Amino acid sequence: MIKSMTGYGKGQGESENLSLTVEIKTVNHRFGDVSIKAPRFLMGYDHEIRKRVSQRLRRGKIDLFISQDSQEKLAAAPAFNPALAEAYVEMFRRMTTAYDLKDDLSLSLLAAQKDVIVLEDCAVAAEEIRKCLDQALESAVDAVESMRVAEGRATQEDIAARLDLIGDVLETIVARAPEVVQEWQVKLKQRLERLASEVDFDEQRVAQEVALFADRCDISEEISRFRSHLQQFHDLLQQQEPVGRQLDFLVQELNREANTMGSKSNDSQLTRQVVQLKAELEKIKEQVQNVE
Repeated sequence: MIKSMTGYGKGQGESENLSLTVEIKTVNHRFGDVSIKAPRFLMGYDHEIRKRVSQRLRRGKIDLFISQDSQEKLAAAPAFNPALAEAYVEMFRRMTTAYDLKDDLSLSLLAAQKDVIVLEDCAVAAEEIRKCLDQALESAVDAVESMRVAEGRATQEDIAARLDLIGDVLETIVARAPEVVQEWQVKLKQRLERLASEVDFDEQRVAQEVALFADRCDISEEISRFRSHLQQFHDLLQQQEPVGRQLDFLVQELNREANTMGSKSNDSQLTRQVVQLKAELEKIKEQVQNVE
């Protein structure tokens, strides 16, 4: 079973004094790269978050966003600044004495002064933060994995179908390859027979030329390696661990063998079949680029 590297998931965690939302977006990437954007009070959890996400999402560009619910009632609370309040009271009393004013100092006047009453973030216990974060993170990662598995299943089905087609084309190449040498030998003898009255030729030399041509056109080793790579590809598709890099390597090897077959081909039919192989391999390569 393979997984895609593309996915999105959202999770929410709530406790008595805290509400967190985690969103995760992943796209294909050569390695595993986790980027985290979170409120300042969660900075101490950065390493733990990164580690937990990497254990579940092994490969891809992973962007993780954590936000605190802005509607949370206990997100902030008013706090009294006594030192500043005393300074204001002392100032007001000096003003009443200096200017012979009526002393009508009131609570409403004092509270209206800047920074006498301020909003401060509520302190949330570490246990509560961890519980809320775990809940949101787990839900988000589960959702991402679900999407990546579903897309990976569709990708695997597409790749398997193309591998079957490639296998059929390969068998056609296997059947055609020996015929190329035989047909070339027949054509050579026919040309020599037409020239027999004008030119003397050595039968042994003709046999050598046929042998050299057969050696130049021999693709049996390439076919053997191509079959081996195909079988490895099928086996990897059944693995539970991430195999994207291995699949990418095998596609390159299959392409290399197909290119060699094409370069040795001296037959238009074989050339067309090799081109068909390469076309399907290119489509598989595009799919493999997004496999975890």
